[in-house]
Amino acid sequence: MTKRTTRIGVATAAVGTLTLGLLAGCSAGGDAETEGMSTLEKAQESGSITLAIASEQPYSWVEDGEPTGATIAMHEQIFKSLGIDDIKIEEVDWNSLIPGLNAGRWDVISAGMSILPERCEEAAFSDPEIMYTTTLVVPAGNPKDLSDLDSIAAAGGDVTLAVQSGAIEEGYAADLGIANTVQVDSAQAGIEIVQSGRADAFALTAVSMNWMTEDLDDVETTEAFVQEIDGIEQIGAGSTVFRQEDTELLEAYNEELAKITGDEAAYLDLVEPFGFTAENLPPADLTTEQLCSGELG
Repeated sequence: MTKRTTRIGVATAAVGTLTLGLLAGCSAGGDAETEGMSTLEKAQESGSITLAIASEQPYSWVEDGEPTGATIAMHEQIFKSLGIDDIKIEEVDWNSLIPGLNAGRWDVISAGMSILPERCEEAAFSDPEIMYTTTLVVPAGNPKDLSDLDSIAAAGGDVTLAVQSGAIEEGYAADLGIANTVQVDSAQAGIEIVQSGRADAFALTAVSMNWMTEDLDDVETTEAFVQEIDGIEQIGAGSTVFRQEDTELLEAYNEELAKITGDEAAYLDLVEPFGFTAENLPPADLTTEQLCSGELG
């Protein structure tokens, strides 16, 4: 089979900084007064921290000029508990999230990013926050009767699959030998390429695609599934991302996060308005170390 991979780009470069919160303090960036301070100390001193998002609903996006979403809700509460009331938001494309973090363009990634071994080599992940399953966005009526990525692999070149560049589903497709793929730069672009007929399906997390397609008549989602690779279920869990050297900020964040994930009612109070359920709450015995090592598949 001839490999046919193309890329569809969308205008998702940084479009500016939005401010959320009560304070209008300066950013957590360095100056003479904060030289030698950790990122946490700078943020607490200024009362401000900058988060990067990839505008994927219902995790984090901007609506009517205001940031919103499940991860934004968690971060508002956590950072306020740490004495940081002003949250600035940068909207960027997915593949810029970790490089921009390490370049110091923002302090934290708020995108529900899946914890994967290769990503753990580049950045530090908080304790698990959200469990994932996968779905396919397909044309209304599901004319090719697709159910999961295995059904696409079985169809060979007769099905064109759209994947978000850098997302875990792109890796799944490669592992399954799905060659007829189209890369997109955002969840919205993935939906639109199916709507236009340039792809037969788009694979991404179920909660996101169910939320974003709820009011659309020309596409639908398949039943959510946990993808298997070589007979091993791929456990998907996402969390907040920090620079590897920001251990103080990460530890402080995890302490506050545990108060939320350790209390199902508190967790649902923050994320249920955005379509998440108790099924998305990570089990207490699931650790970032396990996911970073690849022990769970």
